[in-house]
Amino acid sequence: MRSLAKWEEVPLFDSEEAEAAFWAEHRPDLRLMETAVAGTTEASESTTITLRMDPRMLSRIKRLARSRYLNYQSMIKQWLSERMENEVRKVNVQ
Repeated sequence: MRSLAKWEEVPLFDSEEAEAAFWAEHRPDLRLMETAVAGTTEASESTTITLRMDPRMLSRIKRLARSRYLNYQSMIKQWLSERMENEVRKVNVQ
């Protein structure tokens, strides 16, 4: 599996199948993921929250994160960030 050091290495995909095939062979470098989640130094301040979750779900998330060489909290933040961007795009299109 090839590790990506820069987001510029990720191509634009013609289909979900092409994207799935790409990610099956590549993974973002841990430092790249951390900078994506943290953003700039000004945005790196964070607020602690409490989130109640089914223990089995959390266990599955942790396993997924380990398989991607990520901290599970960073991965959850990444997922939330991606979903938020998608939702914002939907609102802006309407």
